[in-house]
Amino acid sequence: MDRQTQVGPLARLDLLQNLDDQVKRTLAAGARLVCGGKRMDRRGYFYEPTVLADVRPGMAAFDEETFGPVAAISECDGVDDAVRLANHSRYGLGASIWTKDIQRAEALAGRIEAGCVFVNEMVKSDARLPFGGIKESGYGRELSVAGIREFVNIKTVWVK
Repeated sequence: MDRQTQVGPLARLDLLQNLDDQVKRTLAAGARLVCGGKRMDRRGYFYEPTVLADVRPGMAAFDEETFGPVAAISECDGVDDAVRLANHSRYGLGASIWTKDIQRAEALAGRIEAGCVFVNEMVKSDARLPFGGIKESGYGRELSVAGIREFVNIKTVWVK
């Protein structure tokens, strides 16, 4: 509840340890540490905001979901390669496209294999919008009218 807080803790020790292991394995596989990369020296399950560069398929931070303040940066050779890399993941919760060309972003959004795509915005949940992933990032949707329908069983009774 401290207003000075810039980054919150992870929920449990095992999650903190797993995140640290993912970062270490990614670095051992050849990624470059830009900043962060370790547990914060304070009480609780805090991890430094971390940026990893030169992340490629086959590295933990590319192939696994990292639940913590870790950004993995991968270089690509143009838009088609960026879409290929994005879709290479076995996960598909959300994606974010940042550009001044909104029409191009809308076209690209249709090519990205994710449950939601945000343009010029971070992926987030909003009670007005359906939220959920595809592939190994969950089933169905929560929030909005679509989300409410996930919690009901519709029954058809036909009488002639």
